[in-house]
Amino acid sequence: MRVREALADAAARLAGLSDTPRLDAELLMAEALGGTREALLLSGLDDQAPPTFPPLLARREGGEPIAYIIGRRAFWTIELEVGPGVLIPRPDSETLIEAAIAHFGRDGPKTILDLGTGSGALLLAALDQWPGACGTGIDASDAALAIARANAQRLGIAGCATFRNGDWTAGLNERFDLILCNPPYVKASAPLPRDVAQWEPHDALFAGADGLDAYRRLAPALGAVLAPGGIACIEIGAGQFAAVKSLFETQPFIISSRTDLKGHCRCITLAA
Repeated sequence: MRVREALADAAARLAGLSDTPRLDAELLMAEALGGTREALLLSGLDDQAPPTFPPLLARREGGEPIAYIIGRRAFWTIELEVGPGVLIPRPDSETLIEAAIAHFGRDGPKTILDLGTGSGALLLAALDQWPGACGTGIDASDAALAIARANAQRLGIAGCATFRNGDWTAGLNERFDLILCNPPYVKASAPLPRDVAQWEPHDALFAGADGLDAYRRLAPALGAVLAPGGIACIEIGAGQFAAVKSLFETQPFIISSRTDLKGHCRCITLAA
């Protein structure tokens, strides 16, 4: 079977499982061929489909996320290694980087804190944006921290990125110009797509009956670690702005928000 025929067949098989069946098929085929999707589409469609493609397709049909199968995910200006045990970075989270750029501009912050760092996506994207900065990523998962450290090393940022196991801000004695955080914010009873619910770490997704448990922890804690003139950019779920804002209004922050590409309020910003 030629690649173009295998792609058409794979897209049809994935149509009921994925919102992007053709894209999924192309990414899996590129992985099977050991090249890029761009090269595949430009010059590889009439090649013979490799025998390594069907096993990858079978994993996707079983619900495994594309990012786990191919082992990486693009985020902002960087590409990250990801795997089971770490939340897959999503374009929505790039809204936090956009909010930070709007605040700091070209000069950027000098010190960055990423709470719940996971793969290191937010911290490493910010350090790539501002090479003169240094940062700390905190996570309660040793598996996630191992992936974050590997990403920093591969991207050549390990010298300015420190990762440590921790419980949000507990034990931190310094202040940071920029705080980034994508906490869990999904309601415990909320239905999720199969590839999310069955594969991604629940500790990084769910936050109590109303999805606000993490914000209740963060609200009284961030003031002690945010430097004067600094800003905290916190991701929120669609429709959560009013509820999250009410929690942070108990603290002396200047509060604003930023929407994602779909028009959802995705980031609440807290200025010191």
